[in-house]
Amino acid sequence: MPLELITIPCLRDNYAFLVRNTETKETVCIDVPEANPIIAVLSAREWALSHILLTHHHNDHIDGLPKLQAATGAKVIGAAADELRLPALDLAVADGDVFEVCHTPVRVIDVPGHTVGHIAFHMPDAGYVFTGDSLMAGGCGRLFEGTPTQMWNSLTRLSALPHETRVASGHEYTQSNLRFALTLEPENEALISRIEETDKARRESRPTVPSTLAEELATNPFLRAGLPALKAAVGLPDAPDAEVFAELRARKDNF
Repeated sequence: MPLELITIPCLRDNYAFLVRNTETKETVCIDVPEANPIIAVLSAREWALSHILLTHHHNDHIDGLPKLQAATGAKVIGAAADELRLPALDLAVADGDVFEVCHTPVRVIDVPGHTVGHIAFHMPDAGYVFTGDSLMAGGCGRLFEGTPTQMWNSLTRLSALPHETRVASGHEYTQSNLRFALTLEPENEALISRIEETDKARRESRPTVPSTLAEELATNPFLRAGLPALKAAVGLPDAPDAEVFAELRARKDNF
C-alpha cells in the first residue's frame, strides 16, 4: 500500500500524524493537539486534508480540531461511545467497524482504559495502528477512567496484531517509559539496546514514535505482564495477568 506516514510534534510532547496515499493524493490526520504545526506541514507540501480521526476526547488530542477543520474542510471520525464528549462527528464508529480513508481500509478497535471511550485505528494493509494513549512507546496511558482489567484487555488485543505493525502513539514519553522498564528487567538486552537508540534519537531531536509492535513485545513491560519473569519481578509469581498489570501501572504512576 503506497502510504506515507509523517509524525508531527505538537504542544510540549504530543504527536499528530498525517497519512498520505502517494497515488491518490488523499491525506488523513490522526488526532489534533494543535492546528498550526499540522497546517504548516500540509501547506509546505501542498496537501489537501480529507479526514480527521480522533482516538479519544482529551483536550490535548482534539483542541486544534476547530481551526484545522475550518482551514481544510476535512470530515471528522470518532467514537460513537464518546460522541457527547467529542466535537461534532461526520462519522461515529464503534469496535469492529471498517471504513475507508486514503483508499485503504481502517478497522476500529475498542481500547478502553485511559478513557472508557478510547479507540484505536488499525490500517491492516498499510501495517499501521494509531493507538493514542492506550498502547504507547515503551508504556501505556494512565487509567483516568477505565479499570486495570479493561486496559489489560485492550493491550492484549493490540498485542495480537502482526508483529511488524507500526504503533503510532500520542506522546513522546519513550525515555521515561523505558527507564521504568529497566527497573523491572535490568538484563533485558533488547531493552538496553532500545534505550540507547531512543536516547540517540532524542539527542538528535528525532521522534521515537512510531515503534513496531515487535519492539513493544520485547521491551514494554505492560505487554509483558503475563510473563513469569515480570510476575516474579513485582513479587506476584502466581497472580493473574491483569493483577500484575495493575501492579505495574501503579508503580509507573509513582515512578
